[in-house]
Amino acid sequence: MYAIVRAGGRQEKVSVGDVLLIDKVKGQAGDSIELTPLLVIDGSTVTSDADKLAKVSVKAEVVGPAKGPKITIMKYKNKTGYKKRQGHRQHLTQVKVTEINA
Repeated sequence: MYAIVRAGGRQEKVSVGDVLLIDKVKGQAGDSIELTPLLVIDGSTVTSDADKLAKVSVKAEVVGPAKGPKITIMKYKNKTGYKKRQGHRQHLTQVKVTEINA
């Protein structure tokens, strides 16, 4: 059994025991959060109806904070001597899927 869930502005394919990185959510390590299911597949049964998905719950446990890869931003203007370098690392949260109740 696996599910497609909305997690931090993206859609992720998850099953029980998966560890994934999502956009930062409030909560400490060990806290439980609920992810919004968009599609549930159990063998040959596919659930995509909104009324049936309202009864489905996908629970995950917060493992801890994480950071994304370093992104380098370079700005440069020709013939003026202007250049600027900036870096960024996105704040993420690592979660582990604990159960999918269909």
